[in-house]
Amino acid sequence: MPPMTQVAAPKSPRRTPADKHDERRKALAESALRTLGELGYARASLREIANNSEFSHGVVHYYFNDKLELIVYCVRYYKQTCVHRYDGVVAEATSPDDLVTRFGDKLVETIVEEAPMHRLWYDLRSQSMFEESLREAVTQIDQSLEDMIARVVNRYAELADTEPAIPAPVAYGMFDGVFQQALLGYLNGRDGALDDLRDQVVGLMPMLLAPKR
Repeated sequence: MPPMTQVAAPKSPRRTPADKHDERRKALAESALRTLGELGYARASLREIANNSEFSHGVVHYYFNDKLELIVYCVRYYKQTCVHRYDGVVAEATSPDDLVTRFGDKLVETIVEEAPMHRLWYDLRSQSMFEESLREAVTQIDQSLEDMIARVVNRYAELADTEPAIPAPVAYGMFDGVFQQALLGYLNGRDGALDDLRDQVVGLMPMLLAPKR
């Protein structure tokens, strides 16, 4: 009988220095986001962020030149994940009412689970009116959020067998407004803030559609 030969297990792709660098930056971002969400843009320094993480100030400064670079990276990183959380709403909804319910529930869920991150986003967006260096990143993130709302509204119109009645930027502005008000209410401990958000989504969505022909 011929000797049995062992098949070598496939080697996992070798990580490059660039891969390791990106992984460390992501780990720093995940750690920093917690502090930034609590302190906000103005109060958070690189040293403060390091003091509230497992990384030293020197390590944080090695991967990010200054606070601005770190914050922009953090918010980009977070929003890239955030905007895709609604993909399931679009993919799984089976009727207009089902989509509205799923969308309202998802908005409420993200406020409950990640209120500090949303608070940081609104803080950063306001700061971009004064900090020119923030504007490009904020504009790109804003566009990604607008695109996300457009996907939800377009799917809602498709399920209702009609078309959106208003441009995507207007729909985004409307939902952004009710979401921010709900976030403020939730942070201030207002009773019913999240239920109001669900109700507003239910009332607002049909207004975005053109009459059926």
